[in-house]
Amino acid sequence: MIKYLLFDLDGTITDPKEGITKSVQYALSKLGIEENCENLLKFIGPPLLNSFMDFYDFDKEKAELAIKYYRERYSTIGLFENSAIEGIEEVLSKLKEAGFVLAIATSKPTHFAIPICEKYNLDKYFDLILGSELDGTRSKKSEVILEVLNKLNAIPNESIMIGDRMHDIIGAKEAGIKSIGVTFGYAEDGELEESGADFIVESSSELLSYIFKLI
Repeated sequence: MIKYLLFDLDGTITDPKEGITKSVQYALSKLGIEENCENLLKFIGPPLLNSFMDFYDFDKEKAELAIKYYRERYSTIGLFENSAIEGIEEVLSKLKEAGFVLAIATSKPTHFAIPICEKYNLDKYFDLILGSELDGTRSKKSEVILEVLNKLNAIPNESIMIGDRMHDIIGAKEAGIKSIGVTFGYAEDGELEESGADFIVESSSELLSYIFKLI
C-alpha cells in the first residue's frame, strides 16, 4: 500500500520552460556563448552544476560561475516565468482528500521551490516542500528523496517518486523506493523506460487513476 507521494517539481507539477531556458541562455551569454532557448530544454530537471559541466564541458569553477549568472536572472525574473501543469491541481486535491501524504522532492533549491508553489496556490497540498540548498548541498536526487523520507518518517515500501526525468527514476531506485514516470514533462523518447521507471503515465488523469489503484 502506498501512502507517501513524492513529486518532482519542474516538468511534473509546473512547466518551467521559459524561466529556466532564458536564465541559462543569459548565463551562457555572460560567458561568451550564444545559444537558442530551444536547445536548452535539456537543462530542465538535472542539477545545474552537472548540466553546465556535461553539456558545455565546463570545469567545476566555471560551472559554479555559470550558476551565479543564471541566478542573477532566475531569482528576479525567471522564477515566475512558469505555469502549473494542466490538470495537476485537481490531481493534488483528490490525492490530498484521499489521505495521501504529499511532498515535493526537487533538485531545485528549496529557496525557489517554495515561492513557486505558493504563487500557484499549490503549497497547501504538500506536507513538505524540499529541494537542494543554494550552496549545492543535497543536489543529487537520491539525497533529496532520502531527506524527504526522513523528515516525513516515511516507510520506503509505502512511498513512491513521481517525476518526468531519468534523475527522478534513478534517484528513487538509489533511495529504495518505486517510481512513476510522467511523459508530459521533458523526458526524451525512451528516457523513462531506459532508466527503469516502475510505471509510466501520459497524462495527469492517468496518473491519478494509477495512484488510486495502489491503495
